[in-house]
Amino acid sequence: EFATRSIQVEGKTIKAQIWDTAGQERYRAITSAYYRGAVGALLVYDIAKHLTYENAERWLKELQDHADSNIVIMLVGNKSDLRHLRAVPTDESKSFAEKHGLSFLETSALDSSNVELAFQTILTAIYNIVSQRQMSGQGNSDFSPASNVVPITVEPTQSSSSKGSCCQNN
Repeated sequence: EFATRSIQVEGKTIKAQIWDTAGQERYRAITSAYYRGAVGALLVYDIAKHLTYENAERWLKELQDHADSNIVIMLVGNKSDLRHLRAVPTDESKSFAEKHGLSFLETSALDSSNVELAFQTILTAIYNIVSQRQMSGQGNSDFSPASNVVPITVEPTQSSSSKGSCCQNN
């Protein structure tokens, strides 16, 4: 599934292409082509289903094996509205994220809590890295802004419901 999302960072419009694999096995066969050019990823798991959290480590390895080494990755525990069914302790997820150098956030696509913050956080981090590369002369044409628009690709990998009503389908 594909969607676009635009936000403002430091007065510039950031337009992200969002590819949602929903953790589906059929995407594993095309990972190297699929991840090529990705500058950010949301590893999304369901806080009420521990297996989805366990799969995050495998998806992280896939990203590390196939994506750019400077990719910005955020671990996202979705369905925070289901606290009473929690199977993945927040502290466990935070520790995993810290161990692997990931940012971490819990969201709820159902009530939209922290969904906007997740996008804003990862896109701002990506923008800052891309801007630093360009200022130091290490940027490449894929990341060069056209006037005041910077193209960014963000790839969530676990939950198709995590985008809620925040994105426009293309």
